[in-house]
Amino acid sequence: MAAEIEVLYELKTPVGAAAAALRRLKAVGRRATVDTYYIDPLRPDLQPVGGRLKRCFRLRVQDGRATLAYKVDKFRRDKWLYSDEHETPVGDAEAMRRIAGHLGLRELVTVRMVKTLYHTPDYEIALEQVDGLGAFIEIESRRAVPASAAAKEKVRIRRFVASLGIEVGAEMNAGKPELMLKKKTNHESRIR
Repeated sequence: MAAEIEVLYELKTPVGAAAAALRRLKAVGRRATVDTYYIDPLRPDLQPVGGRLKRCFRLRVQDGRATLAYKVDKFRRDKWLYSDEHETPVGDAEAMRRIAGHLGLRELVTVRMVKTLYHTPDYEIALEQVDGLGAFIEIESRRAVPASAAAKEKVRIRRFVASLGIEVGAEMNAGKPELMLKKKTNHESRIR
């Protein structure tokens, strides 16, 4: 199990200019990613509450490889602090989709994005172009940080972001599946 400590911001700087600002970092490459999040209608803990996912089951297909993840979000008050993440490779994404259906899981949202990745010894930086949502920058700690130090690690990450010279919006207190769910819910309420 790995604690996932990261911050997510909407990019205000155009993606090309943000990439230019990150040129001094180690470029890892571009990855097309499709994340499908599932709910279980029989398990309240695997359903969104007020637009927030506290636990989620995800099938990720990235550059032809698939992984499954079960994530448990940890909060301080109503602010997301980190996630406990259990992830494993899957040999056949389509078979896993069928298995999820046979288990009664239903697709909640699918997030399609292209990530341009950079590394420093401490962080993975992703410039993300997310279909239907826009452009983001996500910075994840690569260090093994105990859960008790997650808040301090997020402060370090925020300082690092400020040093990049990239204009960002307010820190998002939600992940991309929650942002997609919110957009989907707002769209459906306007149709009614």
